[in-house]
Amino acid sequence: MMSSRGFDLLCRLALVVALSTSVARPLAAQQSSPAPLSKAQLEQLVAPIALHPDPLLSQMLMASTYPTEVVQAARWRQENPSVSGQALQAAMQKQAWDPSVKALTAVPETLQMMSDKLDWTQRLGDAFLAQQEEVLAAVQSLRQRAQAAGNLKSTAEQTVSKLAAPATGTTVADTTPRISIEPANPEYLAVPVYDPRVVYGDWPYADYEPFYWYPSGFTGVGILSFATAVAVGSAIWGNVDWWRNRANINVNRFNQFNRTNIADGTWRHNPRHRGNVPYRDPRVAQRFGDANRAAAREAYRGKADAGRRDLGKANAGQAGAGSKAKAAAAAGAAAGAAGAAARARQAGGGQAAAARAKQRAAGQSTAARAKQATGGARSAAARGNARSAAGAPRHAASSRHAGRPRASAQRPQTRAYRPMGGGGRGVRAGGGPRVGMRGGGSRGGGGRRGRR
Repeated sequence: MMSSRGFDLLCRLALVVALSTSVARPLAAQQSSPAPLSKAQLEQLVAPIALHPDPLLSQMLMASTYPTEVVQAARWRQENPSVSGQALQAAMQKQAWDPSVKALTAVPETLQMMSDKLDWTQRLGDAFLAQQEEVLAAVQSLRQRAQAAGNLKSTAEQTVSKLAAPATGTTVADTTPRISIEPANPEYLAVPVYDPRVVYGDWPYADYEPFYWYPSGFTGVGILSFATAVAVGSAIWGNVDWWRNRANINVNRFNQFNRTNIADGTWRHNPRHRGNVPYRDPRVAQRFGDANRAAAREAYRGKADAGRRDLGKANAGQAGAGSKAKAAAAAGAAAGAAGAAARARQAGGGQAAAARAKQRAAGQSTAARAKQATGGARSAAARGNARSAAGAPRHAASSRHAGRPRASAQRPQTRAYRPMGGGGRGVRAGGGPRVGMRGGGSRGGGGRRGRR
């Protein structure tokens, strides 16, 4: 029997094992998660778009979290290059993409770049979901460097300004003014085109050089150029809250373009539009995975309910058709009886004749049903006899004929018999009955013989 001291040591050992397991689990989870992107990697990611106007920049960051839909929207835009204005707004109501993706159809150059650089788009979206504050800080860092290099200033296409820290409502540790870029005309937007390796000055990260993309056939003038301005109207509804480090929604523009009525101006990632694209960070996947699975369950439940409703409608239609057929048959029978009565009245019998006609019709109907029932019973009996006969042994058939006398072995076979000689009207064998011949025998020594 274990002593109290031994039991105490065993309890302490179990406690140590439990504590070590609880500590090892979060450590293992941290080790399995990828390391956050460094400042150099983040600046490499945002360098091609850091000088875009804030509304367009925010929409690109939102849409990058849905890379599959970006490709679909870019393909649709290539197939419908001339759709714009109200027609574009109406066309987007028929698409199931996220609103941030729909908005970019108003800026084809940007949408095409994100589709062409799909790997970059997915990495940008993953970084924005996992390190949103650091991504926006990288944008501000690059803007300051471009401004210091003399390559970021207000133009006819956009307005560059500095935002001071708000006096009330927001507490920030870093009160350095933020650089804001807005379109000169909110109804039109011109996409800036530049080489990231030049516009920010000397690029300091040799191992993380950004890419340079420009529209097909574009010819720029200077370090920072602009593509042809496009009318965007209310399609571009995003913005950036630089002091809270988050993407915002211009509610009025959003409601107008998407024909809806929301009140919350905070953007939230919707995992339903992510599709089968995995998240880079397991923690991000866990954060949005539950919502995604719940959405999948709701979608499946909706399809199952729709299937049951369709099946119920089909069964109801069949039952209705059967009821209609029965009603039609009853109406036909009633019409026949009424016709018989009318004919009886026309024949001069009056009401009595009509009544007799009805009785005869009823009697005929009853007799027909009885005959049909009798025929059905006879048919069933015949089928039963047939089955019994089929299942009986073969010798049963021979036993039924056992009592019948067999033909005599001495009786000649009709077809094998040939008479001998001439005249006579018949041939008898041994004084017995006439066998197998009809009428007279041979005439003139070789007449016609009749056979059975």
